[in-house]
Amino acid sequence: MASIMTKLVCSALIVLFLLSRSNASSVNTSVEFSIDNYGARGDGKHDDTEALAKAWTAACSSSRPAVLLVPKGKTYLLKSITLSGPCKSNLVFMVKGTLAAPRSLSDWSEENRRHWIVLHGINGLTVTGGGTINGNGELWWKNSCKTNKARPCKQAPTALTFHLCSNLTVENLKIVNSQQINMSVEDCSDVQLARLSITAPGTSPNTDGIHITRSKDVQVRDCVIRTGDDCMSIEDGTHNLHVTKVVCGPGHGISIGSLGDDNSRAEVSGIYIDTVQLYGTTNGARIKTYQGGSGYAKDIVFQNIIMDNVQNPIIIDQNYCDSAKPCKNQESAVEISNVVFKNIRGTTMSKDAIKLDCSNSDSCTDIVLENIDLKMEGGNGETQSTCQNAKWRKSGNVTPQPCEFKN
Repeated sequence: MASIMTKLVCSALIVLFLLSRSNASSVNTSVEFSIDNYGARGDGKHDDTEALAKAWTAACSSSRPAVLLVPKGKTYLLKSITLSGPCKSNLVFMVKGTLAAPRSLSDWSEENRRHWIVLHGINGLTVTGGGTINGNGELWWKNSCKTNKARPCKQAPTALTFHLCSNLTVENLKIVNSQQINMSVEDCSDVQLARLSITAPGTSPNTDGIHITRSKDVQVRDCVIRTGDDCMSIEDGTHNLHVTKVVCGPGHGISIGSLGDDNSRAEVSGIYIDTVQLYGTTNGARIKTYQGGSGYAKDIVFQNIIMDNVQNPIIIDQNYCDSAKPCKNQESAVEISNVVFKNIRGTTMSKDAIKLDCSNSDSCTDIVLENIDLKMEGGNGETQSTCQNAKWRKSGNVTPQPCEFKN
């Protein structure tokens, strides 16, 4: 009897051992595909575009979860490239080293000059690794019509574009000196952006930090964004966006819009901007729409924001015009409603700390100003509010005092 029990115990222990080995191996089943194994040199001089394309194809074709590795300590020169799905399994794009764009404009054709790195049509993608994406944008800025008025206006590349991706995570990356927009999220859903450092000089034109359009269920948190344009630009088709713990400046602040350009329809809703610090930006919390557009921007919250030496801290502009010539007056407008500015304090360089410039036809409605304290930088005078066609209400202490409603 004892012998039988001993055999049963031994058999049970063997089964448990095999199960534990099986579980352990299932935890670490990813297959690694290093760009170096596909011909990349990583010396910052030779073109590694083809090597990355080959490594991507192999990783994307893997039936097991894959890791596409850009090794640490190397710089990989990349021309314009699109990495497309669908992939057979979840994929981690592990950028530990540096991906660098060409420094010469001759390396870009008219066909590819709008995008540098595009990730398209992928479900379950994670981009991470602590590495750097360097757009080498200095030459593009120098040749921009916004820098040199004598030059014609031409498109410049967006450094990193995500298009038609779902269940997307982008975290722990540095994006520096983008040619134009740093990161664009387009037609995506279920997106997590976290722990990103996005940097370009304050004088670099059109270098929006994070641009979001036609995307839903997006979360942005714990990011530091210092650029020459909007830290975040939130455009048409964005729904259910949550932003928290973002530091911004220099730059143009956090903007919803511009919306309704060229008489287009725009729809934006469910935007929550919470716990943000703005330093030296040209705008703070801003909504901007062109005359002549249609649609809506609604259910928007800007709250728990600290501003330091910010121009135009709170601004709604339904008469936005980004043109050398004055824009013509038009009757229709993107409707703006149910907007809350709450718990916002700090200093401004602008006397008009609160500016609500709304349309004659489709005015701003249900605007709430709650617990606002904005003072002139250095105590130089008093701040004030200006309003046109804005239907607002006040809650708590608001400084400067909201202006009277004007027709």
